[in-house]
Amino acid sequence: MRMPMQSMLSTNPWDRDTGDEDHFKEECGVVGIWNAADAAALTALGLHALQHRGQEAAGIVALSEKGEFNAHRGQGLVGDTFSSAKVMAGLPGRTAVGHNRYATTGETALRNVQPLYADFEFGGLAVAHNGNLTNANALKRALVRRGCLFQSTTDSEVFVHLIAISLYSNVVDRLIDALKQVQGAYSLIALHDGAMIGARDPLGVRPLVLGRLGPAEAGSWVLASETCALDIVGAEFVRDIEPGELVVIDHNGLRSIRPFGRTQSRFCIFEYIYFARPDSVVEGTNVYETRKRIGAELARESGVAADVIVPVPDSGVPAAMGYAAESGIPFELGIIRNHYVGRTFIEPTDQIRNLGVKLKHSANRPMIEGKRVVLVDDSIVRGTTSRKIVEMVRQAGAKEVHMRISSPPTTHPCFYGIDTPERAKLLAANHDVEEMARIIGADSLAFISLDGLYRALGHAKRDASKPTYCDACFTGDYAIPLTDLVGHAERVPTLLAANGV
Repeated sequence: MRMPMQSMLSTNPWDRDTGDEDHFKEECGVVGIWNAADAAALTALGLHALQHRGQEAAGIVALSEKGEFNAHRGQGLVGDTFSSAKVMAGLPGRTAVGHNRYATTGETALRNVQPLYADFEFGGLAVAHNGNLTNANALKRALVRRGCLFQSTTDSEVFVHLIAISLYSNVVDRLIDALKQVQGAYSLIALHDGAMIGARDPLGVRPLVLGRLGPAEAGSWVLASETCALDIVGAEFVRDIEPGELVVIDHNGLRSIRPFGRTQSRFCIFEYIYFARPDSVVEGTNVYETRKRIGAELARESGVAADVIVPVPDSGVPAAMGYAAESGIPFELGIIRNHYVGRTFIEPTDQIRNLGVKLKHSANRPMIEGKRVVLVDDSIVRGTTSRKIVEMVRQAGAKEVHMRISSPPTTHPCFYGIDTPERAKLLAANHDVEEMARIIGADSLAFISLDGLYRALGHAKRDASKPTYCDACFTGDYAIPLTDLVGHAERVPTLLAANGV
């Protein structure tokens, strides 16, 4: 069954609203399987392992042994979308690419679900993209002037049109031509009639890993956003796809192309703090161990007299364990998370939003009552959830409530593939730490320092002249031009000034 082009997200950062939750939202995970039996089923398993990167929708495009592309997309979790034997039977072949995504209200239309697919004179092409293009609107205007018709609100569709109009004869050169015109962060997997291609942007902001299925002579490969997707399908981790690298996998094997030369990595530092799954290995480092080291550094920087260390589950658990071990204060599960709360089972009225924290978290009173409590969480974005959790812990009888955050203050939005509020809605962009503590109702509040975060990641400190990571959400140091922000100066004046826009 031939499918029309389909795709993903709004290119306008001001169209997004993350609601009341106090965490950034990763916007997608990608998986590609090359030359393996039941490729679509393996892809679905990989997407399941990457469910934390997107819960709103999922899609798979499979290439049959007859050379036909078949697709299935659906809203909701991977297990809901691909639970039917009939659906999986409709995705035959030994090669497939898949995508899951996070989206906000109004962006869940099925036409926006990846992978994108289009049929060209040079053959079929499916693309799954994690990230965000910062010049997508400018490119889209130029493409529309050339007669291109866009069928979605996604920036990812820009890739497909650029590939389509390229003057090069083969798909690899067409893709390289497209990549040289885009700005932004991307890890993508493209599936053509005769090849699967993985690519990372020149700064390597978003992750992409390579794995091998079975013995080397089998010629079976996996590309995925994280190593946890390799683990679930039984693939052996080979290496990270490097910044600015293209990996082309076909029936002749695997080859690497570097159209941008060797480039300096600016990997997203928030992958270590929150986005990546704890059992993944990111850029050679186990995420769980990294988060414990961050927690230990946080304890060294901002220790406080207390009786118990309590994580805000689930993301605060490893950092809280590190904090407890370093401080010598007991670790307890003083807050229990309900993992079975749906996102849309009830209308989100103001009254229900106010009860939302209690639906997801409840206080474990015996671990809290009469005690000086240190709450450890990964970040504060708007502050709404933090305030409600502090209030809940006080109502459970805590004598004191101190909040410790395993990331620096989030002062700037992300434009590289993470769903964040505009700067006016970021608590740390508008208040100092003392004011923030008052707003959330904590007796004290402290964040890990930027240099402390770098130390926990194995560096002496942050080198401002040559940062190792993309840390723009903490510093406003945007390494990739923000072309599409022109015209939004009233929203982010300091951000634009800092970037010469």
